[in-house]
Amino acid sequence: MAKRSSRQKGKHTRQSETSDYRDNVSYLEPAPSGWNPLGEERRDRKYQKNIRPQGKNQAALLSAIDEKNLVLALGPAGTGKTFLAIAKAVEALEKGTIGRIILSRPAVEAGESLGFLPGDLEDKLAPYLRPLYDALNDRLGPKRLKQFMADGTIEIAPVAYMRGRTLNNAFVVIDEAQNCTYGQIKMLLTRLGWHSTMVVTGDPDQTDLLPDMSGLKDVADRLETLETVSVVRLKECDIVRHPLVADMLTVL
Repeated sequence: MAKRSSRQKGKHTRQSETSDYRDNVSYLEPAPSGWNPLGEERRDRKYQKNIRPQGKNQAALLSAIDEKNLVLALGPAGTGKTFLAIAKAVEALEKGTIGRIILSRPAVEAGESLGFLPGDLEDKLAPYLRPLYDALNDRLGPKRLKQFMADGTIEIAPVAYMRGRTLNNAFVVIDEAQNCTYGQIKMLLTRLGWHSTMVVTGDPDQTDLLPDMSGLKDVADRLETLETVSVVRLKECDIVRHPLVADMLTVL
């Protein structure tokens, strides 16, 4: 009996010591973050079926895609050129106004040579076309994207494989056109067929080609004189990525 009482006493003593220790310890609480790169308002990144323009130039781009068969969207990185074009392509496909989506992009490395990539042709081209897959995945989801890719409703091809084709009943997006030469862009534009829309996107100031090789600026300046073609020029104020992107592009 005495031993049990002694054990209980020791137990209460240890609990008391532990309680005193906890009372005297100053725990480090995580300080509230005082810096938010997007200000007070945080972006809602969840999927939206009906996209909304974030500025007047984006609104002009969406309107131009609805009204014209050929649209050139020029502007710095992060202005939503590719995403808006692909979103409108998916919208047209779901409405049934076109029968397929064709996305093309030049396979040009960004300033460094990666050498020979392993795998078959699809594996070799996958790194260059990955941004298009990402944008499609955001709008369709992986299951529907895989289905559309399998039955040919959506086709992603490098610029080199577009020669000789006539693209009827399609929504065509030519991405990263600043990495195309004048001759390549001319070839791509003449692929446009009946009941089709083509959107060409790119940033003439961020080409990975040698100086004076990119044909995007020259083509845009020439086509801007045509009433049947719309050239939309987005600015740094239209950038929807991190605010620092806009700040950096103004000085770089």
